[in-house]
Amino acid sequence: MDVVWAEISQSVALTIELASVATVILLVIGVPLAWWLARSKTFASEAVATMIVLPLVLPPQALGFGVLVLLGPGGVLASFWGERTLAFTFAGMAVGSVLSALPLVVQPIRSAFVATGDRSLKTTRRVSPLYAFIAISAPPARLEFVRAGVIGFSHTIGTFGVVMLIGGNIPGRTKVLSAYVVEYVQASRWREASVVAGGMVLFAFAAILTLALIDRHSARRGTESS
Repeated sequence: MDVVWAEISQSVALTIELASVATVILLVIGVPLAWWLARSKTFASEAVATMIVLPLVLPPQALGFGVLVLLGPGGVLASFWGERTLAFTFAGMAVGSVLSALPLVVQPIRSAFVATGDRSLKTTRRVSPLYAFIAISAPPARLEFVRAGVIGFSHTIGTFGVVMLIGGNIPGRTKVLSAYVVEYVQASRWREASVVAGGMVLFAFAAILTLALIDRHSARRGTESS
């Protein structure tokens, strides 16, 4: 039993590390991407927005397989990374997690930038883009940054299909917490499955409660400002 809990603890640490890395990457990529999508009116921006939303429609297995092809031997992303393959690695899982959660992060931030209004965006023509982002667009959307970060982190904690296909569930290296639930259920080890699943339910409750508190704070600020 001690070995089992040691494996679960190791998986918890790996899952938290993966979610943390993915969340940082999501915000670094997602915030400027959302700002560009909010300001651009071109067909290209809508095509990019559509591509970003695709993971919400595609089955996780299909998305995972596509990413596996890109990260596998001779894949475009693996070559760009300077590696022969990123399959069955932590870096590969991070890429898959980012692609899977990107629409959940970009869409709310984009909506927050759009909500600043065309008047605010038009003023950016007289200043540098960096100053426009820091001084005009970012302050009203800062709570949405936090909200998007919570969503991205939570989604990565609970994801399974994409990470399973890319990571391969190697114990101690790529086996995330959600994989243990499936493994224990298949082996009829209900006690262990209940503990892991219960912990994930508690985490999900805390994440949803955090989002609700952020929404309440945002609504309160909107009422006070009006």
